[in-house]
Amino acid sequence: MKDHSLTKQIGEKLKKLRLENELSLDQLSSRCSVSKPMLAQIERGASNPTVNTLWKIANGLGVSFTAFIDDEQPVIKKVNRDEIEPLFEETGKMKVVPLFPMEPGKSFESFSITLDLDCNYHSNPHPEGVEEYLFVEEGEMELVVNDISYTIKKGESLRFTANYPHSYLNHSQSPCKAMMIIHYPPRHR
Repeated sequence: MKDHSLTKQIGEKLKKLRLENELSLDQLSSRCSVSKPMLAQIERGASNPTVNTLWKIANGLGVSFTAFIDDEQPVIKKVNRDEIEPLFEETGKMKVVPLFPMEPGKSFESFSITLDLDCNYHSNPHPEGVEEYLFVEEGEMELVVNDISYTIKKGESLRFTANYPHSYLNHSQSPCKAMMIIHYPPRHR
């Protein structure tokens, strides 16, 4: 990987994916409900996109979330989450650290997530067949999937189909740290 910021890398990948799909900025904007000026700023590396914006673009392109940050992977790769530049949702209360982006031939990607106090992150539905796996390491979170609430505490895990609206909430008195794996059906690899 070139030695430059995550924002610049995301912009380069977005432009590459858009051109591979033979889409104009207007066409991509219509597909993902992100404005043409915002897409242009992201492509130039002039705007640091939020997690929600990246999800919208990924869904519009039919690619994984980490398609914007993937890199060639060696057979063995050790990562230190403290050395990876995190992404944040709009309020800054949900931090997402991409640990292992999706690789060719693989159907999953993994993240470390932290929900700060009073976090209430809403995710739009992902494409049909996408599943999320959550493993709570510290604290607890509430996950609301299609208006049904589930509490997940330290040491507990939960899997759900993510083609429904879903929200991650932290109403506790301490941050919640979790691992997340997102599994994609074959058409999204």
